[in-house]
Amino acid sequence: MKTKPKNNKVSVITLGCSKNLVDSENLITQLQANEFDVEHDNHSEDSNVLIINTCGFIDRAKQESIDTILEGADLKNKGAIEKLYVTGCLSERYKSDLEQEIPEVDAYFGTMELPALLNKLNADYKHELIGERWTATPQHYAYLKISEGCNRTCSFCAIPLMRGKHISQPIEKLVKQAENFARNGVKELILIAQELTYYGLDIYKERALPQLLKALCKVEGIEWIRLHYAYPSKFPLEIIETMAEEPKICNYLDIPLQHAADPILKSMRRQITQKDQKDLIKQIKTILPEIALRTTMLLGFPGETEDDFKVVCDYIQEMKFDRLGVFTYSHEEDTTAHTLNDDVPDEVKAERANRLMEIQQQISFDKNLVKIGQTYKVLFDRKEGDHFIGRTQHDSPEVDNEVLVEASDTYIRVGDFANVEIINTEAFDLYGKLV
Repeated sequence: MKTKPKNNKVSVITLGCSKNLVDSENLITQLQANEFDVEHDNHSEDSNVLIINTCGFIDRAKQESIDTILEGADLKNKGAIEKLYVTGCLSERYKSDLEQEIPEVDAYFGTMELPALLNKLNADYKHELIGERWTATPQHYAYLKISEGCNRTCSFCAIPLMRGKHISQPIEKLVKQAENFARNGVKELILIAQELTYYGLDIYKERALPQLLKALCKVEGIEWIRLHYAYPSKFPLEIIETMAEEPKICNYLDIPLQHAADPILKSMRRQITQKDQKDLIKQIKTILPEIALRTTMLLGFPGETEDDFKVVCDYIQEMKFDRLGVFTYSHEEDTTAHTLNDDVPDEVKAERANRLMEIQQQISFDKNLVKIGQTYKVLFDRKEGDHFIGRTQHDSPEVDNEVLVEASDTYIRVGDFANVEIINTEAFDLYGKLV
């Protein structure tokens, strides 16, 4: 029989994206099944084991991960914890370097080494828990990771180095997980992957996201299904047709385009031109006119000129995306782009990002203005100060716009839907009253 640590209290710290969060949720589920007392994103004095789930995507994320590991090493040196373990993307990519630089860590694990990490804690990997998962998110929504890894070859991206090749999860397994979520009060599923549109090619020999969506729509209790991270090149329009047919699927799509200048798109190896992007968006909106599109622009890529950046600005002005995320280029080792000269200064990258977001701020404000007087179905996430705060189907948690309703003269239960009339707006947030 395995002997657990004497205190049996573990703290798990998660850094990075929602896909990392799902990994931590699976880890915590396994630990709790092994009768560990676990806390998430908090370290209390009575925890004797600290596990840090790291991000290694871009320089800023890597630095945050390293700083967090060093803080953990300091806790261990002071005797505040007995064991320190590191897992996740940074550990996958730089394990040998980290072992030399921060030897206070008891063991480093990669992104796919959950059983080995559990074994180090003298815990059993419980296969019967497949489909069950503790969630760190509010009870009413959960992330559903439908695949791992990526087969795309974008020149700037290190994800395949850390997450490996694309591996789809079977439809039956994902439906079972969705059913368990629904029994526990989840109303919104947010489908995530490195690349949603590739789903099914490895196990079903065809793009099977529409089939998965139809199966998930049959799960009783799930009211919203949201799609994140769809690759634009050779985008299968059957996905949009399925969205139009199924009322449970939010009219929302996160489709990172990354750039608009053709020379940069080519250097990024995005396998698409600006015209292709425009044609795709036109086709999507023809099938589903009410869709809200979220995209991402990556600025400061090697060779990006002021003219290239102006192309991006003009493109955003023309396309008027509902939601926009802006990132600056990070020169990542072992990527194809690392052979290029990182010739755009950091201050220029930052200045371009700010200028683009100013353009988007006005676009968002203009779009919000026309919503005044309209009524929307809103899912409420939390109460904060004097407001209940929720989202429409066109908004994903933490990254998109929010709807605020004054709490002084009304009561809304967090996790419930309500119809809200919009009465005022700011650039990114809406203010409303219950109908």
